[in-house]
Amino acid sequence: MQEDSKLQETSAKRASILIATALILSGCSLLPKKDDPSSGDPTVAAASGKPAFSLEVDAPKEVRDILEKHLELRRFQHQPDLQRRELTRLLGATDANVRDLIGTLGFFSPTVTVEVTETPDAEDAPRKVTVHVETGPETSIKQTEVRFSGVNANDPLGQPQRDSIRDAWPLKPGERFTQSAWSSAKSGGLRELQSRRYPTARIDSSLADVDADKNEANVSVIYDPGAAYTFGPLVIEGSQRYDPVGLARVARLPEGQEYDQVAMLDTQQRLVRSGYYDSVFLTLADAPAVQPGDSEQKQDDARAAQGANVTSPVIAKVREAKLQKWVFGVGVSTDTGPRLSIDHTHNQVPWLNWRAVSKLQLDRKNPLISTQLTALPGEDYWRWFVGGKLEREPVGDFTVNSAQLRAGKSKSEEHIDRNYYLQYDYAKTQGAGAPPASSSLLANYGWTGRYFNSTLAPTSGYGFGWEAGVGTTLTPQRTPFTRLLGRWMTLMPIGKVDEETQRRSRLQLRAWGGAITAKKDAELPMTLMFLAGGDNSIRGYGYQSIGAKTDNGKVIGGRYLAAGSVEWQRPIVIKGNTQDFEQAVFIDAGTVGDDLNRMYARVGVGTGIRWRSPVGPVQADLAYGLQEHQLRLHLRLGFTF
Repeated sequence: MQEDSKLQETSAKRASILIATALILSGCSLLPKKDDPSSGDPTVAAASGKPAFSLEVDAPKEVRDILEKHLELRRFQHQPDLQRRELTRLLGATDANVRDLIGTLGFFSPTVTVEVTETPDAEDAPRKVTVHVETGPETSIKQTEVRFSGVNANDPLGQPQRDSIRDAWPLKPGERFTQSAWSSAKSGGLRELQSRRYPTARIDSSLADVDADKNEANVSVIYDPGAAYTFGPLVIEGSQRYDPVGLARVARLPEGQEYDQVAMLDTQQRLVRSGYYDSVFLTLADAPAVQPGDSEQKQDDARAAQGANVTSPVIAKVREAKLQKWVFGVGVSTDTGPRLSIDHTHNQVPWLNWRAVSKLQLDRKNPLISTQLTALPGEDYWRWFVGGKLEREPVGDFTVNSAQLRAGKSKSEEHIDRNYYLQYDYAKTQGAGAPPASSSLLANYGWTGRYFNSTLAPTSGYGFGWEAGVGTTLTPQRTPFTRLLGRWMTLMPIGKVDEETQRRSRLQLRAWGGAITAKKDAELPMTLMFLAGGDNSIRGYGYQSIGAKTDNGKVIGGRYLAAGSVEWQRPIVIKGNTQDFEQAVFIDAGTVGDDLNRMYARVGVGTGIRWRSPVGPVQADLAYGLQEHQLRLHLRLGFTF
């Protein structure tokens, strides 16, 4: 009996295993196969079968596009078990569905006809549904009203802003009414209010009253500007390692001025670019704490508690960057060839608490090693700096080994940068007929003003900068000298806006020059002398190939420089891209020499392509040097002035 029970138990186990295996295998057969197009979304699965009906929309293109995408019938087209009775119900609701959809385009009195044709012999579907739509006349704006309410509805300082919203209001009488245009007009006015002075502005009420019989619409919107905000101090939260007071000065928030969204974003960008933070998020400290789900009464109470004017500190919530950073780079230049670089940043040098930025560049023509230490701004916003550099660079037909030490102060404001410093230079020129090694000490002052519409890729504006220095040579003899350098650039939009690209052509005008005054026999460090030619100078000529001449006819740095450039830039379309490409035609000219009466201009002409890439503008130019009779390619990344 015991043996029989064991056999029964074994048989039961085997039976249970067989049953479980069968269930698993049958379940696996229900799983979607990897290559089965019907796996996944049930709609796709239904679509793989024969559709219940085919659908055709007969309407103007603008209307047809929206109906083919959003028509309710489309959802049931591939339902295999759709009954005739259910289809009849769907067809009955199609008229209202069509009217709702094309009403967003401004057509409120259409004629809609739905036809069903039996097609039992067709390969695609047993019946065909055709929706005919005659849109009727479009609805136009009859009357527009833009008003303001609340405590600052009549704020005299906000009058220009209110006038600008009314003047720029796009839905003027006679214009076509559409839902998208109505929504865009409302949000555009709100953005204009929120961009300056009134960051908590809102739409108090809005109404689009459509008369479908007359095909007319009366639209009205009431904006509540809310409190007028003025910038208070910048408060940095999240600082553990770096001085928040000094970095608030780097940010340069315009404290005491009215709120401006652009100024706030610029402040945020300056903090990000400072290198001390990995992320920065700015908010107004005294903005009302209103949540999206709060009742209208609660929102009104919160806004009323503000009053008409608020001076609000700006809170910068930051995440600090690492103390040190290494950057390894590989690059190539049409001027100096391939290069390898290593950059190191120490944000807080021990005992000094200054930032140190060091660089090692391995380059066949222009190797260098440099470092610069910079303090955070003081209460007057000036900051100390000290730096040094060892470099070998081509200078005309010679090679110069140089050393430079510099110490001074700098100050950056919204548009203007200023600096003054004491600079020591030593230069030794290599090559037959080269001048002797020399050194100098120079006291210099520099001023740069930038008034472009963008710091990264400007399309209009101007800039001007100059440097003036007084110094003396130290070796091989002591001789006083002066050095002056100036540069100017302007971008001038010209012509009409291109209909396809929505951009304009422009002229870029540049001029730069310099002069050194000293005794004729004074030996000045070659690094202070002037040269021209290359990507950022006179195109069509080699890098620093335009200079003065030695007695044996070799090119060397000169005491005088004069150069200019005229460039026409126009938008182009490449593979459908209408926003990022431009074509340029230019002429560059300049001269360098030691004798103002014996200076000869070098001229380069050419054409190029400009691409507004995500990392900055890329410039590729093909230029021909008229005196050198040679064609050269010039590449450049980024905008600098």
